[in-house]
Amino acid sequence: MSDTLTLSAETRDRVGKGASRALRREGRVPAVIYGNNQEPLSIHLEERALVKALNTGHFFNSVIMIEGAGGKPVRTLAKDAALDVVTDRPVHVDFLRISEHAKVTVNVPVVFADEEASPGLEKGGVLNIVRHELEVVCDAAHIPSEITVSLNGMDVGDSLHISAVTLPKGVESAIEDRDFTIATIVAPSALKAEEAEAAEAEAAEAVAEGEAAAEGETPADEAAPAETAGPTDAE
Repeated sequence: MSDTLTLSAETRDRVGKGASRALRREGRVPAVIYGNNQEPLSIHLEERALVKALNTGHFFNSVIMIEGAGGKPVRTLAKDAALDVVTDRPVHVDFLRISEHAKVTVNVPVVFADEEASPGLEKGGVLNIVRHELEVVCDAAHIPSEITVSLNGMDVGDSLHISAVTLPKGVESAIEDRDFTIATIVAPSALKAEEAEAAEAEAAEAVAEGEAAAEGETPADEAAPAETAGPTDAE
């Protein structure tokens, strides 16, 4: 289960571009908490604490408790974080207010296991990851920190679909209308070249045999042995 993060915040008395710029100059980041049939709450956070939370790698799939704004702590999920296009500093964050056991939709990182049990990887195949995250629906109190996917038995050319993945208890895929691909094992360039050469050689051999059959010729290795001359009268 993913860890719960905690951020301290203060309510914003003023909103708008001018007020937001003033907050950023003071090392604060404007944000808003909305949802759960309540009025939106405008807040601001300490930039350093927010950046630290963003750098955990699970900011968007963890419950975030916002403290110090509007009285008691507010349970939220981060839904969006806008970054400055030049400096990558956070300039605004949106938080969704949730109840303790609400059903939430989150993106959870995929971790691949059992690489040593994959014949395709043993041959030198390459793991082509189609989805680094899975969009799932689960209880807000039991959001998985990651989903482990086994590569056991996968060979070159095989594809791994969501139907082959065992999700944690209480977790369901948010996409139910198709059996989407998570990863495939593809042949490396060298192996592809060898296969192509073998295919070309096989095709050339088939063409040669076909031409020989059409002309009524017998392949050299199947020709009848030459007759041996008998002894001469002199012998």
